[in-house]
Amino acid sequence: MPNIKIFSGSSHQDLSQKIADRLGLELGKVVTKKFSNQETCVEIGESVRGEDVYIVQSGCGEINDNLMELLIMINACKIASASRVTAVIPCFPYARQDKKDKGFFDIPVDNLYAEPAVLKWIKENISEWRNCTIVSPDAGGAKRVTSIADRLNVDFALIHKERKKANEVDRMVLVGDVKDRVAILVDDMADTCGTICHAADKLLSAGATRVYAILTHGIFSGPAISRINNACFEAVVVTNTIPQEDKMKHCSKIQVIDISMILAEAIRRTHNGESVSYLFSHVPL
Repeated sequence: MPNIKIFSGSSHQDLSQKIADRLGLELGKVVTKKFSNQETCVEIGESVRGEDVYIVQSGCGEINDNLMELLIMINACKIASASRVTAVIPCFPYARQDKKDKGFFDIPVDNLYAEPAVLKWIKENISEWRNCTIVSPDAGGAKRVTSIADRLNVDFALIHKERKKANEVDRMVLVGDVKDRVAILVDDMADTCGTICHAADKLLSAGATRVYAILTHGIFSGPAISRINNACFEAVVVTNTIPQEDKMKHCSKIQVIDISMILAEAIRRTHNGESVSYLFSHVPL
């Protein structure tokens, strides 16, 4: 593709390389380092004049450093006369405060969805998917699970929880039926995993034959890994918006859905001025 450059921030080099490979491109040369006072320094190692530039940086690891690095890279490309700069942010930072809606931006934003990739994984990896129930671990995710359940033509359930304070779960009530069925918990992210592990216990005690969890972003901080290891999951499936290699070494239940092809296709379509909405319901081949 002419007049396009892809650069990777330091948060997730592996995903950036996969995206570049899908597009048949080399990653652009960039050097990021820290000054002795810990300020971030970025040097773009090639000309971007007149180019359509894409910078891949995920909101994980040292989130604040990575966000600042992204802003400095965008600025460096703008100053160097790039014709357009697009940030590709697989896991959007600070989204837990729900600022990811378009109203927060005064520039065009395309929110990409993992749902098509999740549907594909379920059909390919859970043999009895026709006899499953899609479960939301909280009322807030009801829209997400009903969409998936409708497209699989199966039932859904949700777990209503009453919280004492953030990150502490109190009482859980299951609304819906999972008896003698495979239960698939679906959520947008899991951090310390207290909620989904409690939910898994609840589903098993309600008669579910097996329990899976499918999460878009696996943050897995603090006690998350030991909780998953001790929980009754068949598998905990996450996308690779956040690097998972280290976590997988300590937890055999974690499986990863590669979403590099979705991001690569979004870049290709944006570059060519095509519609991105096709990706809301299809996984590119």
